[in-house]
Amino acid sequence: MLITPAFAQAAAGGDTNSMLMSLLPFALIFVIMYFLILRPQQKKVKDHAELVKNIRRGDTVVTSGGLVGKVTKVVDDDQIEFEISDGVRVRQMRQMISGVRAKGEPAKEKAETAKDKDETSAS
Repeated sequence: MLITPAFAQAAAGGDTNSMLMSLLPFALIFVIMYFLILRPQQKKVKDHAELVKNIRRGDTVVTSGGLVGKVTKVVDDDQIEFEISDGVRVRQMRQMISGVRAKGEPAKEKAETAKDKDETSAS
């Protein structure tokens, strides 16, 4: 035969140090990708979910399609209704909102401030 048993046995045994050093670049690449790509993307997704969750009536929103309108009604947890022109209302999935330009006041706070003003003027 061409290979003697002594050479075959010597080739099978590997140095643990050299194997660790060969895997080190792959681990380093993974760590760099995590901090440069995955972590910022997770933060962006979290911020968008928070933005979408806090949409209220009166906010001016921008959709992913480029429509700009004022929220007239929060239908449920998945949909909102907003007005893009006088009398033109559109229903949109919340996840398709790309940004909120101007924050409006919630309806409860408006009613409470009007109530407070009435009590102050009556006193």
